[in-house]
Amino acid sequence: QVQIVESGGGLVQPGGSLRLSCAASGSIFSIYAMGWHRQAPGKQRELVATITGGGSTNYADSMKGRFTISRDNAKNTVYLQMNSLKPEDTAVYYCNAHIATLYGQTTRYWGQGTQVTVSS
Repeated sequence: QVQIVESGGGLVQPGGSLRLSCAASGSIFSIYAMGWHRQAPGKQRELVATITGGGSTNYADSMKGRFTISRDNAKNTVYLQMNSLKPEDTAVYYCNAHIATLYGQTTRYWGQGTQVTVSS
């Protein structure tokens, strides 16, 4: 069993910042790429950012320069620092991780999501 738990969402004013965290736990042998996606009401889920086990990052164009993804491999945790937030960043943010379990399976696991609302 593997659990993915996000935290750090909430309500923030335009121009503000939030930091999301996502921790993986359970029968983990190794974690490869980790990342964040988001889904706004009435829209498809879209990529926000990814980070490899070695620390290489990739961002959606609209997030470059405002969002920073990082990870702590010792804690099996990935973070998303979001600055200069805009109302259009309002969405449910989902963490995901490619995990090899102790039972020899490699699967992409998703968290339940955390709501981010940017509004004055």
